Amino acid sequence: MILSVHQPQYIPWIGFFDKIVRSDCFVILDRVQYKEREYVNRNRIRTNDGWKWLTVPVISRGLRRQKIGDTRIDNSNGWRKKHCNSLKSWYSRAPFFDTYFSFFENVYLQQWDKLQDLNIYIIRYMLQELQIETPVYFESDLGVSTTKTDRIIDICRKLKADIYLSGAGGKDYLEEEKFPEATIRLEYQEFTHPEYQQQHMKNSSDFLPYMSSLDLLFNEGGKSKKILKG
Repeated sequence: MILSVHQPQYIPWIGFFDKIVRSDCFVILDRVQYKEREYVNRNRIRTNDGWKWLTVPVISRGLRRQKIGDTRIDNSNGWRKKHCNSLKSWYSRAPFFDTYFSFFENVYLQQWDKLQDLNIYIIRYMLQELQIETPVYFESDLGVSTTKTDRIIDICRKLKADIYLSGAGGKDYLEEEKFPEATIRLEYQEFTHPEYQQQHMKNSSDFLPYMSSLDLLFNEGGKSKKILKG
């Protein structure tokens, strides 16, 4: 059985969902440390002159070692209205904007306290729209207390996985020798970013990869799953 894990990102890019598609089970890492300037509280959308961040402000002052599952949103600056307006501004002419925008509009009408709750709510919606049925688990429900590579191995053992699918970045920090010792095969995700029809493109060379997955959904609609799977 193939297992993969990841922190719960904010409206993740499509490589996040590619990893889930390639797995038999997927684990949300909600007990790892929250880190600023990564993708747990932000992601990128396409604009007419490039891309811009959509960033969810969080309360982090004096909380440097807080866990992702404990991280709270700073609702004092009107971020929800800004995000909603950004989607309207840059995607309102996308072919499938009207199909999916009502979901995001409803998201931004709600008051969110925990960052993880917001992220998981959106991730579950994206899984549904991309027709991905891989079971999703939470690290906090598995009773794992180890860290780093040992955490991954213990998660695999808890769910009886014999293959761990890591993102390519895992080559920089995983202790690879521990996997054969645990009778678990380590594999790395090999993801080639697909190109699709994107807003604000004048020709194919204008395509911008690594946007939030909503960019794919707004532009390609029901074709999104097929594009994701290549």
